[in-house]
Amino acid sequence: MIFHPLPPGPARVDEDVARTDPELLRGVAEGNLTYLGDLYDRHALGVWRTVRRTLGDAADVEDVVHATFLGLPRIAASYDGRLHCDDWLKGIAVRIAMRRDRGVGRFRRMVSSLASVTSRWSSSDPERSAIHREDVAILEHAVAMLSLKKRAVFVLVELEGLTSEAAANALSIPAATVRSRLFHARRELHTALADGHWTKN
Repeated sequence: MIFHPLPPGPARVDEDVARTDPELLRGVAEGNLTYLGDLYDRHALGVWRTVRRTLGDAADVEDVVHATFLGLPRIAASYDGRLHCDDWLKGIAVRIAMRRDRGVGRFRRMVSSLASVTSRWSSSDPERSAIHREDVAILEHAVAMLSLKKRAVFVLVELEGLTSEAAANALSIPAATVRSRLFHARRELHTALADGHWTKN
């Protein structure tokens, strides 16, 4: 099966677009690779963004996203039937990314999307924008120093907006573990940034 280059284009407009995620996954479990392509078109961009935040290396991001969807025929039958499978797919992708992690250096740009908040300030104020970009870079470096498990939770809850329960389901860990890791991640970031331990390279 041939996948579109990442990030993918808009979903195809045909009769399969109306199918629900559970219907598509049931079809994939039964061997229908057309449904696999429909799921890819529908969800790959969201999964790509999550993995991009988790790894930061564009080449590895594509590998992980492709591995996520190529693995669906093997696990689609285990889907729990929720109407939308995006959180489930993101959890699978993050777990694959965690297994592929080769060290903390690959996570340097995990929170690069936070730079978008610079739009709150006028582009006519380059000094203020430059200061904010520097703050974001320092935060990125601080987050890169978190353990991979804490970073994964941070991505899903703080950046993707999942609840603790949804993140727990996505990562196949207890919700209490998510809350604990998130608490420690926030505490470590607060301490590191307040103490000025992390600065840009």
